[in-house]
Amino acid sequence: MTGPLWTAAQATAATGGRLVGGDSWQASGVSIDTRSLEAGDLFVALADQRDGHDFVPAAEKAGAAASIVSREDAGTGPRLVVPDVLEALQRLGVAARERSKAVRVGVTGSVGKTSVKEAIAAVFRASGPAHWSVKSYNNHWGVPLTLARMPQGTRRGVFEMGMNHAGEIAALTTQVQPHIALITRIAPAHLENLGSMEAIADAKAEIFAGLAGDGVAIIPADCEYAPRLCARVNESGAAFLFEFGRARHAAVRILSWDQQATSGRGRFDVLGRMVDISIPAPGEHQAHNAAAVMAACVAAGIDSAQVADVLAGMEAQAGRGASFMIELDGGSARIIDDSYNANPVSMASAIATLARHSPDGKGRRIAVLGEMLEIGESAPERHRELSTQLADAGVAEVIGVGAMMEHLVSALPGSVKGVMAASPADATDRLCAMLRPGDVVLIKGSNGSGVHKVVASLRNGAVNAVIKG
Repeated sequence: MTGPLWTAAQATAATGGRLVGGDSWQASGVSIDTRSLEAGDLFVALADQRDGHDFVPAAEKAGAAASIVSREDAGTGPRLVVPDVLEALQRLGVAARERSKAVRVGVTGSVGKTSVKEAIAAVFRASGPAHWSVKSYNNHWGVPLTLARMPQGTRRGVFEMGMNHAGEIAALTTQVQPHIALITRIAPAHLENLGSMEAIADAKAEIFAGLAGDGVAIIPADCEYAPRLCARVNESGAAFLFEFGRARHAAVRILSWDQQATSGRGRFDVLGRMVDISIPAPGEHQAHNAAAVMAACVAAGIDSAQVADVLAGMEAQAGRGASFMIELDGGSARIIDDSYNANPVSMASAIATLARHSPDGKGRRIAVLGEMLEIGESAPERHRELSTQLADAGVAEVIGVGAMMEHLVSALPGSVKGVMAASPADATDRLCAMLRPGDVVLIKGSNGSGVHKVVASLRNGAVNAVIKG
């Protein structure tokens, strides 16, 4: 039987806090949300969009073992009182890191970091006790929360790190101190805040500053900013550099890749060993992601054949290329759910995936596209550029959501019919009105555009549909 994740004494020593209302509690988990809190969790009353202190009574009612608070009067049960709750969570995370012998992998990048993190986590789970960031817990509270949740007996852990501004990843990697630091790709995401692609590359490269001794840095070999990333690696304490991609010098080299509508397969050269790879998920980017996963997992001491076996069993995730069928009168239509996020690189990949799907009968290719956010002054042109890609992909209908999509819709050639929707709900209504059997529909956009709500509505029967698969 495993012991508690935290005892009162351990949490007090880690945070430097003061125990009130009880000093013998034991916590089996750590939570910041009373909606998902489980009995026995240590509740951390963070002040973010709402003040967590207001929810301490609810946490106690739900069975929290104790709460970390900065206001002693926030509850009546066991409390660990600290000057700053976020700082206490960070200290708890550092203590969890220091007491564990786990090999830690840090993942960042403009594109693919969550998908790559999930795949690495799957490989790690197949190889022993593992720990990983849930969902996209990759920010100033998500990373320390993930660390604080790591059991002492963890063998390998993977931590996702995100950013909006320079300096944010530096703070996160200092907490994690990864043994392996991976950048998936540099793309025009958060360009609005950072100002240039070079600045984006530099901000992502902050992950190398936290590398533990004898650490491994992993970068995309085919990226035009690879030399810049290499320079940042050389400035860090990294002992080894792995590159992945199609370049001849890559440690994990993509030798071939055959992409189909819903899957891909190819061959990699992994440090001189030929490995066949199969991915049951769509998109040309899957080869790139698989190579990144392979590099990280091999660096973590896992055999390349085992990595390939796990990748072969993984399917596309909701919001990241997963597809499902909806029944219509006289047939069915396929929905490709790539609604989690978008930037010019991932949008191009999704459109290419749509092009590989052949509609049935009189069906058409349809794209419901939300605007791409935080891509800077070039945003209007970046949206207009999609018009050519959509036409080349044989897309017949486009529904745009968000102000920036007006630039795309107005640039569409005569072969593509485009219309603007006033909201995600309006986009759903317009799509439902035009759907017919045989259609293939891509739904993609930045999270802030709300197009994920279109997917949710379809799954909930917006077209009186029966979901299949």
